[in-house]
Amino acid sequence: MAFDSESGLDKVGWQLLRALQEDARLSFSELGRRVGLSSPAIAERVRRMEDLGIVSGYRATIEPTRLGFPMTAYISLKTAGDHYARVSQMARSLSEIIECHHITGEESFLIKVLVSSTAHLEAVIAQLRQFGHTSTSIVLSSPVKSKMVLSGPSVRVEP
Repeated sequence: MAFDSESGLDKVGWQLLRALQEDARLSFSELGRRVGLSSPAIAERVRRMEDLGIVSGYRATIEPTRLGFPMTAYISLKTAGDHYARVSQMARSLSEIIECHHITGEESFLIKVLVSSTAHLEAVIAQLRQFGHTSTSIVLSSPVKSKMVLSGPSVRVEP
């Protein structure tokens, strides 16, 4: 399999990655039909992408509203550096927190939460305030919810 040195994937690799992102439950034979390769060749390419960490898992996409979580919010948390481990532990333990990113800038963390109501959101914020100052943004709509990675970078950076 010929991997492009910049992106790590050749044209067929990108086609395969797109098909996997659209439906990770496709069989190797169906994936092969879509990209023009045999099932064993597809199995080898998928295994190689997994080994390289390009494909790191297979997940179901859920609809939070159907599970009683109609509200998504982002909480910025500004905290002292010595709270990193404790904030990270809390983020792993609270089921409402679905993403937690340690970031640069004024804030220390950007936390994505799914909650059932503003009262529920307020309770989550109260848990986080023990570590520092919070600022919250409630999501009104998501014009780009989860975008697939379809190719290498569009913007080139000169060395």
